[in-house]
Amino acid sequence: MFVQFREYTFTMELTGEQLKDAETQLRRHLPRSLLVYGNLVLLNRVSSDPVQVLVDTWPHFTVIVCRPLHVQEGDLFKDILFFATDEALMEETIRKSSILDWTRFLCLAISLRHMEIFNAVASEKRVSSKKLAVCHMMILEDVSKLPSVASSGISLGSLDESHVGWVSQTWKFANDDEAVGMIRNMIANFPSCCVLDAQRRPVSWILTYASCAMGMLYTLPEHRGKGYAKVLISTMAKRLHTQDYPVYCFIEEENLVSYRLFKNMGFTEDPTYRQAWVAFNEQISVW
Repeated sequence: MFVQFREYTFTMELTGEQLKDAETQLRRHLPRSLLVYGNLVLLNRVSSDPVQVLVDTWPHFTVIVCRPLHVQEGDLFKDILFFATDEALMEETIRKSSILDWTRFLCLAISLRHMEIFNAVASEKRVSSKKLAVCHMMILEDVSKLPSVASSGISLGSLDESHVGWVSQTWKFANDDEAVGMIRNMIANFPSCCVLDAQRRPVSWILTYASCAMGMLYTLPEHRGKGYAKVLISTMAKRLHTQDYPVYCFIEEENLVSYRLFKNMGFTEDPTYRQAWVAFNEQISVW
């Protein structure tokens, strides 16, 4: 399938073996390609909500976009992911192609250094923009170096469908019910881990995004200070590593507590790189 990109040039939607080839190519650009790379890692291995993967050229590409399909309520809330090795071509892609529907609500995950480009194009199209978050990208390079964590007496399990509401209510970016579908997909298809109380109810949890990044780490206030977060991070990191998935996460710049926590668990970062999430047309309903 081809999508009009510019005169005489088209973007191509990848399928099947092409997705696996793209995953291999993205490995050469790690860690900066990690967000899109992680998305393809899961897309090539597990079933989940449908995603289009588009490139500017094939078999070698300079721009790659992961765009969730909008088939049900809340799908527009899901991130559109970009990675590019050529900034000029990326700018031309977002300005002239139909990859982005600038008339609808958009949530984009991009490198912070590319935000000026996206904001300039949005301004040209008279589209409002709002920076939602700027994050450190924290990576665990060597799982064997995880510190020893005491987990004796802690009951661990995985989240299920009945826990979707709990997670949605405690995630800071979930507006009303917009994120429920995304969280349901994460719980149903990607690794999760939780600490269970005596009644088998989750009191602390961590999930995996469609990008393979760990996230939504949360502990109910009355259960904090017991070391549950360290246990969950360690358990999830080992589980992801065992499945040959990348082990990483995003921490908002202002969240110093989480930054120190992951750093103490052995996660490191490229101090020159930041990942940004930006909303466009936020005043428009996501459905």
